Amino acid sequence: QVQLEESGGGLVQAGGSLRLSCAASGGTFSRYHMAWFRQIPGKEREFVAALPGPGGNAYYADSVKGRFTISRDNPKKTVYLQMNSLKPEDTAVYYCAAASGSVVLSAQSAYKSWGQGTQITVSS
Repeated sequence: QVQLEESGGGLVQAGGSLRLSCAASGGTFSRYHMAWFRQIPGKEREFVAALPGPGGNAYYADSVKGRFTISRDNPKKTVYLQMNSLKPEDTAVYYCAAASGSVVLSAQSAYKSWGQGTQITVSS
């Protein structure tokens, strides 16, 4: 099973940008579907973006479409989330996740491996 570790979180002003990284170890990274989710305290974890393992188009939540970009570097076993035009409502803990097989990419239950999360705070 793949292990995941996020980095790149922090504090940013509204309108700013951040890039999150998620480094994977173990498993065959290129085969995994990779995704980012986020969670605000007291709320359900929500889907942000996903990228299929064997190629294919990225998939985004409507709330981040046009502002966030998910990408992956298979030789480096790393997935990224570039976040632009950040808003205070983007403040959350962001989690990286990995799934395999035929799954619904936006479904939290599809993902069996999770990182520990990284905090993003967007100030107004």
